[in-house]
Amino acid sequence: MLTDLDPALYFDCSATTPPRPEAMAAVVNAMQSQWGNPSSLHLWGQRAATVLEIARQQVASAIGTQSDRIVFTSGGTEADNLAVMGIARRYATPQHLIISSVEHSAIDNAARRLEGEGWQVARLPVSADGVIAPDTLSRALQNNTALVSVIHGQSEVGTLQPIAALGAVCRAAEVPFHTDAVQTMGRLEIDVESLPVDLLSLSSHKIYGPQGAGALYIRAGLDLAPLSLGGKQENQMRAGTQAVPAIAGFGMAAQLICQDIQVETARLRSLQRRLASALADIPALTLTGPSNLDARLPHHLSYVVSDRTGEWLVVQLSRQGMAISSGSACNSGQLSPSRVLLAMGYSSEGALGAIRLTLGHHSTEAGVDRLANTLRTLLSRDPLSAISA
Repeated sequence: MLTDLDPALYFDCSATTPPRPEAMAAVVNAMQSQWGNPSSLHLWGQRAATVLEIARQQVASAIGTQSDRIVFTSGGTEADNLAVMGIARRYATPQHLIISSVEHSAIDNAARRLEGEGWQVARLPVSADGVIAPDTLSRALQNNTALVSVIHGQSEVGTLQPIAALGAVCRAAEVPFHTDAVQTMGRLEIDVESLPVDLLSLSSHKIYGPQGAGALYIRAGLDLAPLSLGGKQENQMRAGTQAVPAIAGFGMAAQLICQDIQVETARLRSLQRRLASALADIPALTLTGPSNLDARLPHHLSYVVSDRTGEWLVVQLSRQGMAISSGSACNSGQLSPSRVLLAMGYSSEGALGAIRLTLGHHSTEAGVDRLANTLRTLLSRDPLSAISA
């Protein structure tokens, strides 16, 4: 049972986070006493509608915007899809789309679908650390560029992109700019109204809320075509009765994570440095992403493991009650090289050895030390005998 596991040994917070008790309580309360359809005019419906709007205000406040800019979705993937396809569906003929070569699969696969429909898609190259240079974006822009989408915090290697500079390039060219902030919400302060960002994706279960809820911020004046058709929910941007309990939990998680963001980010940075220092002299580990830890997500470390696959190390640690991931969680279980590492210049063999260690609210110095010691022990074994174990 999961209750038998020590949460201090869970190091996979870029995949999902353990829901906070207050968020779970909000979910249960909505299911028990606020279960009406928020589109209904009677008291049951209006009680649910109030819960929905409180959550909308909580999420909006977390990124420094007004509640009417928030459209609730089922998660970060749907928010990403709505951003890309919602722009694309405004056009009667194929146009030009720019994304980075290290995007989450929710963006990359949406772009591939558009390519199949005749769209031109430019995938911006990145440095060895996974960073996009603003002048690279400038050169890629065309007269028919309909959207630029660049991830804020890369989930596999932790790279933070220069979103303000990239957005400024798009703003000068009058091209809409989208960023996936699923990994940065609650870990870095976001004031979306001061950023040159037109669309921004969020996810509940990355910030200690329930799975099944997310949101897309849409700047005032930007029109998107809805992907689902039906009722007029979510300002006619997403038809269908909203998942009020999940959204209530999302709102509570967003409120809580912003109350202590500065203290918690500093604490995560401290644990990140402690873990990086403890692993620095292990020959089998090579850090991926920025070596300057300030240039990466504050809870994140990632490595390539020599002579072993990332999946092998995930299994070995799981046997000892610890959780990490091999590359992106969305790719786990598929023995194929990390698309992100390949874009950063790694070989196919090296990209198979990708692992990710991500910290959270529950992480402790003792847990970090235990992970480091266990990794040291596992990686001290002869590679051939270790892989066959």
